[in-house]
Amino acid sequence: MGGPDLQMPPGFRFHPTDEELVTYYLCRKCAGQSIAVPIIAEIDLYKYEPWLLPGLALYGEKEWYFFSPRDRKYPNGSRPNRAAGSGYWKATGADKPITPAGTPKPVAIKKALVFYAGKAPKGEKTNWIMHEYRLADVDRSARRKNSLRVRSPLVEYLTRQFVIVGPV
Repeated sequence: MGGPDLQMPPGFRFHPTDEELVTYYLCRKCAGQSIAVPIIAEIDLYKYEPWLLPGLALYGEKEWYFFSPRDRKYPNGSRPNRAAGSGYWKATGADKPITPAGTPKPVAIKKALVFYAGKAPKGEKTNWIMHEYRLADVDRSARRKNSLRVRSPLVEYLTRQFVIVGPV
């Protein structure tokens, strides 16, 4: 799968490590810096069923990469809204800190989520898995000072990056 303008050389594979995803792609995007090859699509992935996401990706075969806005369950709260289409994404397992070599503390947190079809808490587990990467130690106090949905691109909109893994 590839975007109409995305031309990759034969044999190209996009399999970045967790550290590369965070330090090169997510941190650069949050800092407003350019990415040499725009290979990660920017969409609101919670508006779609997981099986529709591969068609929206710029690149990928069994994994698809996205930047997505952070959606909140309540306008002034910090709890994320993970409802998506006819189901919801449910966190599973422990969060994994992403700590690049030579740094004393994590720069990001990786969270695994599984898609459940139906309404919580009686949804039916599917084989769709998502890995969410969010920056650690991001000051989100700016959004609390300005109520409702005033969003800073650096603080809120692009602090999350997702890898969707197709049915296992």
